Amino acid sequence: MITIDALPAFTDNYIWLLQDPEQQRCAVVDPGDAAPVEAWLDAHPQWQLSDILITHHHFDHVGGIEKLKQRTGARVLGPASEKIPGRDVSLKQGDSVEVLGHTLQVIEVPGHTLGHIAYYQAQQHWLFCGDTLFAGGCGRLFEGTPAQMHDSLSRLAALPEQTAVYCTHEYTLSNLRFALAAEPGNKELQQRMQQVTEWREAGEVSLPSSIGLELKTNPFLRCNELSVNEILQERDGRSQRTPVEAFAALRSWKDSF
Repeated sequence: MITIDALPAFTDNYIWLLQDPEQQRCAVVDPGDAAPVEAWLDAHPQWQLSDILITHHHFDHVGGIEKLKQRTGARVLGPASEKIPGRDVSLKQGDSVEVLGHTLQVIEVPGHTLGHIAYYQAQQHWLFCGDTLFAGGCGRLFEGTPAQMHDSLSRLAALPEQTAVYCTHEYTLSNLRFALAAEPGNKELQQRMQQVTEWREAGEVSLPSSIGLELKTNPFLRCNELSVNEILQERDGRSQRTPVEAFAALRSWKDSF
């Protein structure tokens, strides 16, 4: 049985730590800083770090790779079309890879960066999606277009609703504040805001989310909803939009929120 824990890094990053207690082997996702992983390994000297999974090239996701690889010899997996330090295995859409005895499917999700990938485990319903889908939000468009990001999010939204969403930043509260501005009448969103506020006040991690919860409360997955489009119309007077145009309007609004 694999257990998954969050190792906090920087101010709001999470490095996801997958652990196989039987084999005493572990893997990490997006170690932007080696120190939290090294501290965990120091506290568990009998464990072996076998794999480092990377979703995209930004430094806060790759900065710890080389130090960890030098210490442990771990295999580094990452997107084929991005420059990833120490990468051993280049991955693209449709590829699959075995990590700790579980097969992870690779989904290309351009938008935040052009080569961004996500890892999906179909039997356990895990999704490691980097900075593409966030709890209550989505990543900024540093390299891709609104159409690319909307398509990427749509493909993630089509995964089973019980899929656990392991994104890599503790942005949930700020995302939900925007979500409430975009859809103030959403009762489930109001309840989620109250729960996450309580969690964060208690120092608890707000993740993972789930695809089902995101479909109900994340405005970036709700671009077809009348309630969202009515708010957008109130802002700029435009009454007709495609889902991609609604997404673009939401993302632009969020950037300045």
